[in-house]
Amino acid sequence: MRIAELNPRSRDVNVKVHVVSKGPENEVVSRKDGSTYRVAEALVGDPSGCVLMSLWNETIAAVEEGENYQIANGYVTLFKSSMRLNLGRNGTMERIDEEIQANQEVNMSEKEYERRFRPQRDSFKRGYGKR
Repeated sequence: MRIAELNPRSRDVNVKVHVVSKGPENEVVSRKDGSTYRVAEALVGDPSGCVLMSLWNETIAAVEEGENYQIANGYVTLFKSSMRLNLGRNGTMERIDEEIQANQEVNMSEKEYERRFRPQRDSFKRGYGKR
């Protein structure tokens, strides 16, 4: 897969990327359980384009600007209406020696997408939509 082929529903993303830049680290608190996590964004790309990637906790220190990586089992999410590449629990990111050029002219994260919400499952039980 190539960066320019990514879309908001992309799953099982396997791609080789160059880390163009890495932003500052921030702390976020989970609404679910109050846990604190560290997060940073990196601009990663291949010859087809680039995309912002969310880096969490230990991955932040493991990823270096200017290096090349093989991403396996990544996925795409929308954050503030733009695409972000993520690793998640099953994804991996390993440094590789292969030289990769990032096309910064095509930034997939600059395109805005409309977020579509699915109705909650229990809303069907309440009879919404019946005539």
